[in-house]
Amino acid sequence: MASSTSLLVAIFFCISFLFFLSVDANEVTVGGKSGDWKIPSSSSFSFNEWAQKSRFKVGDSIVFRYEAGKDSVLQVTREAYEKCNTTSPKASYSDGNTKVKLDQSGPVYFISGTEGHCQKGQKLRLVVVTPRDSAFSPAPSPSEFDGPAVAPTSGAATLTGAFAFLSLVLGFWTLF
Repeated sequence: MASSTSLLVAIFFCISFLFFLSVDANEVTVGGKSGDWKIPSSSSFSFNEWAQKSRFKVGDSIVFRYEAGKDSVLQVTREAYEKCNTTSPKASYSDGNTKVKLDQSGPVYFISGTEGHCQKGQKLRLVVVTPRDSAFSPAPSPSEFDGPAVAPTSGAATLTGAFAFLSLVLGFWTLF
């Protein structure tokens, strides 16, 4: 009886651990709830202003939604972003529902691949921080990365990971 209880406790802790690990990464639709990667409809909207209201961590994914065949997303260098240069992108996407995993910290630049769209404001600059930075450090300043400032977050994700690890250790301990 005691061994079956221990096994159930261990299974519970393992499942909890896996759940908490999956909570750490986010999937964010570019542009927020409207979710449209297109030329901004008014001068009062900017993708960069939208990005400043969010915090992007390594491991997060951003999703661009647009009409396939009529637009595209280019991941570019800072220089290409500033000049709206579409000739040598780091990556090019045209499927209409592009999901890009943010796999390293620092500034990341995206522009529309359709001629003239970038010049009309269809471009995005965001700063990606490491989970360690997001839990214990203030957001990097724009001068550090030449990107937008982002709001600091709490250490909840790190605490969740620590509790999940502790749960896993306790779960295995009950097995033996």
